[in-house]
Amino acid sequence: MRRTTQALAAMLLALGLQTAQADAVDTLRAFTRDVKTGSASFTQTVTSPDGARKKTSQGSFEFSRPNRFRFAYSKPFEQLIVSDGSKVWLHDIDLNQVSVRLLDQALGGTPAALLAGGSLEKDFELAAQPAKDGLDWVQATPRTKDGSVTQLRVGFRGKDLAALEIVDAFGQRSQLLFTAVQQGLALPADRFRFVPPPGADVIGP
Repeated sequence: MRRTTQALAAMLLALGLQTAQADAVDTLRAFTRDVKTGSASFTQTVTSPDGARKKTSQGSFEFSRPNRFRFAYSKPFEQLIVSDGSKVWLHDIDLNQVSVRLLDQALGGTPAALLAGGSLEKDFELAAQPAKDGLDWVQATPRTKDGSVTQLRVGFRGKDLAALEIVDAFGQRSQLLFTAVQQGLALPADRFRFVPPPGADVIGP
């Protein structure tokens, strides 16, 4: 009888875990389907493939679906990445250099596509992960195998976006922790427009 009870408890626990993991995938789907605009502050930690070196940066993130976003790094260096829905602009403020790429060439299976894009299932294969550090996790593997990103993991606290982990093609890991998350904001359209500043060296189409 005791073995039967233990087996039943283990089965119920496993079913509960599977449900929780499935819910995390549903949470990501709902986030990309229902949350049209949002903003957050973030701290990003980049770790070398051997785990020996770490670099930390801070900034803010805003998005407006589909495919408009703004990453503004403030520390330790100022850098701006803006998508207006057709092009992605990267402005290195210290160098006053701007790189431009067409959206369909730049987005693909990138973190920006995951957070602000409009084609989640087309761009990624989704798989639920065990809960960790108080967050529910989803692994998103880019369907494009020759991109710069090999794996993404998204962490939710309840229904709120809380973390993003990225592994690139060189084995480098980046973790973004989000705070002050707001959804459903009325963001002005000019937040997602970019005009190269006077004298900037512009590279790209």
